[in-house]
Amino acid sequence: MPVPGDLVVWSVPMRTRFRGLTSRDGTLVRGDAGWGEFSPFWDYDDDESRRWWLAAREAADQGWPAPLRDRIPVNVTVPAVDAATAHRIVRESGGCTTAKVKVAEPGQSPADDEARLEAVRDALGPDGAIRVDANTAWDVDTAAARLTALDRAAGGLQYAEQPVRTVDELAALRRRTQVPVAADESVRRAADPLEVARRHAADVVVLKVQPLGGVRACLQLAEQLDLPVVVSSALESSVGLAAGLALAAALPELPYACGLATAALLTHDLVTEPLLPRDGAIDVRRPLPEPDLLTAAAAAPDLDARWRERVARVAGAVRAPRA
Repeated sequence: MPVPGDLVVWSVPMRTRFRGLTSRDGTLVRGDAGWGEFSPFWDYDDDESRRWWLAAREAADQGWPAPLRDRIPVNVTVPAVDAATAHRIVRESGGCTTAKVKVAEPGQSPADDEARLEAVRDALGPDGAIRVDANTAWDVDTAAARLTALDRAAGGLQYAEQPVRTVDELAALRRRTQVPVAADESVRRAADPLEVARRHAADVVVLKVQPLGGVRACLQLAEQLDLPVVVSSALESSVGLAAGLALAAALPELPYACGLATAALLTHDLVTEPLLPRDGAIDVRRPLPEPDLLTAAAAAPDLDARWRERVARVAGAVRAPRA
């Protein structure tokens, strides 16, 4: 069966509510080098989405730099679920020895976070690494207090990802906590992503290919930041995750497990063999979308139209000269 067209709109339910989402949707675009994914979240405006389009076109039209490694160690991502479910997710993660645990979920208590971390530690064992992600939920005082409690509950945290909102707050928090701090939103949504390094506001940076404009753009940014890098996903299908693997494979150094095992959060994928971990790592490869799976994941007509309009606007803005 031929793949239907050079632009495909898809929508897939998620196994667990994550980042406020119960489903994930986006588009695939085809070019001479293969398929790329364009799937900015709906809270990204057209200007921010330009970089996501550049990443999709890089994948479709150019491909990626040659890899330096053929397997990428990855973390299991644990949503803001109850302790028993968190334990099960880690045990069924395909051998991951690092876990990234969501905390500070609206409507949940500090006790919920601590119970989740205790369950993850039990599932990983004493030698596993645990990192938390608060998605900018706290102010500096709250973050300092919560990280002390979470570090204790986890039996030691590898780092805390974006616990506060601004670079100023990251820098202030870093002076008040022994838990290493990782910057995510302060890089991928920043007018000046290098400010984090200049202000000594992070110990680690999280790079995501789509929001930052492609694999080559991320490689250049990593060199300029000169900080340890964790490559993470933007909740893509396996077609989009392949770009994250390409970045992780091309970095000169890869000191941490990467957040690229998120295909497990989708009920199904667009490829026959999704990019899932085995023995805690994912092989560097580029799976092709399967026509029957694309048909099964086809978006409803209103969502399809909405995405096609968005692509037309963003692609047009990329092609047009900027004032």
